[in-house]
Amino acid sequence: MQEPSVLSLKNRWTRYSVIILLVMALVSAAVGFIWVPFANNRAAALSLWEAICSAAGISSGTRASALGDDAAARPSNVIVSATMMRPANAESIGRGATLAMRCTMCHGIRGVSEANSPNLAGQIESAIYKQLRDYQSGHRISAIMQPMVAMLSDRDMRDLAAYYAYLPHEREPSASKRAAPQLVSNGSPMRNIGACASCHGGYAQQSATPILDGEPDTYIRDQLHAFRNGSRRNDLNQQMRNVARQLTDAEIAELAAYYSSR
Repeated sequence: MQEPSVLSLKNRWTRYSVIILLVMALVSAAVGFIWVPFANNRAAALSLWEAICSAAGISSGTRASALGDDAAARPSNVIVSATMMRPANAESIGRGATLAMRCTMCHGIRGVSEANSPNLAGQIESAIYKQLRDYQSGHRISAIMQPMVAMLSDRDMRDLAAYYAYLPHEREPSASKRAAPQLVSNGSPMRNIGACASCHGGYAQQSATPILDGEPDTYIRDQLHAFRNGSRRNDLNQQMRNVARQLTDAEIAELAAYYSSR
């Protein structure tokens, strides 16, 4: 009697191999998409669907609907989408330039800071707009920024964002090229940390996600510490807080040094 082909499911060893691979895939998916998110977010009372969404890095509709009508309980009241910003025109950029005269003390005349404040020149327009909105609504706390934005209209904030996004993304030439840390290029899958570059750089740039290249070292470190200790919480779906909680002081310093040198 002729033996069945090795690649045929009639061959019992092939069947056993396929079954073993399927079991391994299911166990890996359960660990990565269910156990790890639950283990890293014990205090967040995630549902099964929210845990899967958190691991996949996507928004969970159930979490959004569970927030209720109290805007103060949300991380932000800005609806982030690819079409959240209107096309900027010369009038919008001009109005933004006038409004930005109040911002030069901290953010520089051309949007490049010398005071460890964030550099805004060439920053993502939607990222600037979201942060201004969050300062105004109280979702992001700052004793300096909140009074500055208190009287701005929605158009004012959009015009400021358009102006700073219009400015060239100026950076001083670095004497040495730092190799990208593993957290930037690959993340840390065993800790459920995605690569920083998957959101903050290159072709993977997402709506309202800021460019980190060239931002002051001190500013980046302070923000990562703030996400880690929960004093900053305007990140949608707690994406940054979930990451920062697992970073060591040395890793935060390494990331800040890398991005500030670019």
